[in-house]
Amino acid sequence: MNKRKLEDDSKEDKRTVLSRLKSDTGEELPGGLLDLPLDVSVDKLQLICNALLGQEDPVPLAFFIDDVEVTGTLGENLGKNFSISENVVDIIYQPQAVFKVRAVTRCTGSIEGHKEAVISVAFSPDGKHLASGSGDTTVRFWDINTQTPHFTCTGHKHWVLCISWAPCGTKLVSACKNGSIIQWDPLTGSQIGKTMTGHKMWVTSISWEPYHRNKECRYLVSASKDSDLRIWDTKLSQTTRVLAGHTKSVTCVRWGGRGLIYSGSQDRSIRVWRAEDGILCRILEGHAHWVNTLALNVDYVLRTGPFDLITSGSSEDLALKRYEAVGEERLVSGSDDFTLFLWAPEKEKKSLARMTGHQQLINDVKFSPDGRIIASASFDKSIKLWEASNGRFITSLRGHVQAVYSIAWSADSRLLVSGSSDSTLKVWSMKTKKLAEDLPGHADEVYAVDWSPDGLRVASGGKDKVLRLWQN
Repeated sequence: MNKRKLEDDSKEDKRTVLSRLKSDTGEELPGGLLDLPLDVSVDKLQLICNALLGQEDPVPLAFFIDDVEVTGTLGENLGKNFSISENVVDIIYQPQAVFKVRAVTRCTGSIEGHKEAVISVAFSPDGKHLASGSGDTTVRFWDINTQTPHFTCTGHKHWVLCISWAPCGTKLVSACKNGSIIQWDPLTGSQIGKTMTGHKMWVTSISWEPYHRNKECRYLVSASKDSDLRIWDTKLSQTTRVLAGHTKSVTCVRWGGRGLIYSGSQDRSIRVWRAEDGILCRILEGHAHWVNTLALNVDYVLRTGPFDLITSGSSEDLALKRYEAVGEERLVSGSDDFTLFLWAPEKEKKSLARMTGHQQLINDVKFSPDGRIIASASFDKSIKLWEASNGRFITSLRGHVQAVYSIAWSADSRLLVSGSSDSTLKVWSMKTKKLAEDLPGHADEVYAVDWSPDGLRVASGGKDKVLRLWQN
């Protein structure tokens, strides 16, 4: 190598660029403009940023320039055409989860037992229990360590369409095509209380009152094809209030952290109700066809409530603290009209964003646990990613060859798993925005997937009547 080249390289290394460090909400870090060398690495940026933030325990951070993540040096990210003399570079930092979930790579259990399709699978809030609901009218609890059936719960007379764990993790409810709702004890497999009846048609969705609002986990809301919602007192096994107003089937419901209930319907509207007295607060309109799915940016913290799955601790105050740390509640809706809408439903009737690009109906939508990204799954075989703050399109994840039915995030928001009509699961990396793992194994369509809240395993179920567990 000649001497001139070495001199040029050393000059290159010493060049600097004026930079500003900002949070992803736009707040500038104290310290003003920084003169950073072009060869500064992500590790060095972590140290600088944590020092300016005054963090005694450094938090992992990701850095972005013009929405592109900095992975090497600053110079590599800016490229050759960048003019150092004229520009001030805004570097956006984002705190990352302290723990890291590893992608599931193999099927560790193929558990038979259901006699019909597995329609729903769900891990308990602490990740220790797993339940499934099936067309064979049963609910089953599974031992995730030995990968064997724990209990088969009988009591429903028709297909079990949905299941939902109470935020305390000590009970599960299931609802069937007859409209009846039953509570189960996961430790014994026995029914708790009486069967809850009242809906005239099948139940499509269930949501519990958040733990930080009621530590007893006593109340839940159900949505039905009969156009009504019902709030239930699970201790008395009876309806306390009927929320009537939708003119067609109610397809999905969410009980928010500030005492509001959100319901989506085939009447094309989303209704916002006050849980304490059943008053209709506002109607959110914009969709041109059925509303199929709703998600809240607080879904993950409401799901795991009092459980700190990193330190394995739990406390009653933790649920409220974690909820309040998320900030304003945001809602996203997905529809048969191929679009999504982003809402600030606590106070706004008007949507914040209309998200277009899907070519067929949207079947599932989920906010990442950190509330930053929205993922939507569609019958057009794709998953699309959107910025949760403003609904801006990020990218499409393509690889499935049939409709995508269900998606679930890893607890650290770095990975996403999808289940499809093409009989496969796929794991997607948020870092590369590409396929990380292809997981064949099911013999037919995959209807349901869930990633355990502790990040250790994925469960899937579908038309082949088999429940599969996937781990690293």
